[in-house]
Amino acid sequence: MERYDLIIVGGGVNGCGIARDAAGRGLKVLLCEAADLAGATSSASTKLIHGGLRYLEYYEFGLVRKALKEREVLLSLAPHIIWPMRFVLPHEKGLRPAWFLRLGLFLYDHIGGRKRLPATETLDLRTSPYGAALKPEFVKGFEYSDCGVLDARLVILNALDAAERGADIRVRTECIAARRQNDAWRVALKDRETGETETVEGAILVNAAGPWVASFLEDAVGVTPEAHIRLVKGSHIIVPRFFDHDHAYLMQNADGRVVFAIPYEDDFAMIGTTDLDYEGDPRDVAISDEEISYLCEVASEYFRHEIRPEDVVSGFSGVRPLYDDGASDAKSATRDYVLELDANEGAAPRLDVFGGKITTYRVLAEKVMEKLHPWTAEAGAMWTGTKPLPGGDFAVDGHEGMLARLKTDYPFLGEKLAHRLFRLYGTRVWRLLGDAATLTDLGDMVFDDLSDREIAYLVETEWARTADDILTRRTRLGLKATAADVAAVEARIADVRGRLKKAA
Repeated sequence: MERYDLIIVGGGVNGCGIARDAAGRGLKVLLCEAADLAGATSSASTKLIHGGLRYLEYYEFGLVRKALKEREVLLSLAPHIIWPMRFVLPHEKGLRPAWFLRLGLFLYDHIGGRKRLPATETLDLRTSPYGAALKPEFVKGFEYSDCGVLDARLVILNALDAAERGADIRVRTECIAARRQNDAWRVALKDRETGETETVEGAILVNAAGPWVASFLEDAVGVTPEAHIRLVKGSHIIVPRFFDHDHAYLMQNADGRVVFAIPYEDDFAMIGTTDLDYEGDPRDVAISDEEISYLCEVASEYFRHEIRPEDVVSGFSGVRPLYDDGASDAKSATRDYVLELDANEGAAPRLDVFGGKITTYRVLAEKVMEKLHPWTAEAGAMWTGTKPLPGGDFAVDGHEGMLARLKTDYPFLGEKLAHRLFRLYGTRVWRLLGDAATLTDLGDMVFDDLSDREIAYLVETEWARTADDILTRRTRLGLKATAADVAAVEARIADVRGRLKKAA
């Protein structure tokens, strides 16, 4: 029976971040994920690395400071999938006063050790190019900094780095039972594709199951969780782009919520999010007609261009597994994480992860390792804050320098494809393209500019198993895909997996 130092349940950003940290310290790690990596909450975020400006209103100064410090760290670790973004915050009379907004932005600029990102500016929206899309009654606004992120790729790159440091990453593998036996956890795993089961042992069990953190304890471990989890649904809509620049907008609403309008891919804008308490199976979460109408109405209050439900190209929802701090409504529930350690004397420890934000996943992983130190004393020291994620090692040449080198090495790519590949893979794009000398060497373009070679890379290297894995989470090409395109990608995936099976 295979034995591990650490068995992690859950392949979201927290689970993969913990796996990366632990594997880099020399621990033998297994991570199991019942579906795809980033298949739930971690790919349904607002796609931001940010401090959370609105959390200042709830006096979450520690969380905001921690997140703002991480914003700069993560920007340096993964500059291909994380980028600086400027946000326009229009002042609306009757809501938060202008002085209050400016005070919050002053704190936002200064409590997190901002170094690389530009500071807040006050805007006259009557003359600013970023005011042109807004209704004329919006006269004054503010411009501040945060970062955008390819959220699912952040998860996958953490898993990839963990695997390259020795971690065993298993997708479509469900932990169906976990029981303490003497000084170890005996864990039953089920391959959801083949139906086969396997039992492994681990010295430590980490429950990073996200929205299923409580149900995993009840169903697989057989215990009632002491901490309470609050499931909060957040939904977004995707509409055709209705402004002609790369800034985002933060809109206040009379109900106290805030809603973002963010450039999404080249042709779209993403509007969100909602905050609603959720009951039921997180697998069944879906955006409702009421949420679509709500987001359209908020955006239409601000922009000259009316956003209507029939304009919505796509929508998505996720369930945030927040620690229940007793807040009266979903929007004010804490976004900070809570780590619960169950370690009776002599028994194998179990650590449960409640809550958290995608921005603070790395420091969460460090805190997990700190809590587990009594059982991992021989493990190495903290390291993840200085080592780039796969593809992000181009600090010297910079983004533009590396992109220029890519175009020189592979001149046949063209501007659009070179930009897309470098944004997704960074310096790993050279591994993907290999010895290709012409576009034909990449094989057929199965859909848009998605080639046979890129599909093979994603199946062989990044655990892709379905067209949805590739089109939704690994490339974001799915917005323009037809049913025939999806079927073509599925067929190519089947070809690659069949070839790999024969070679094994």
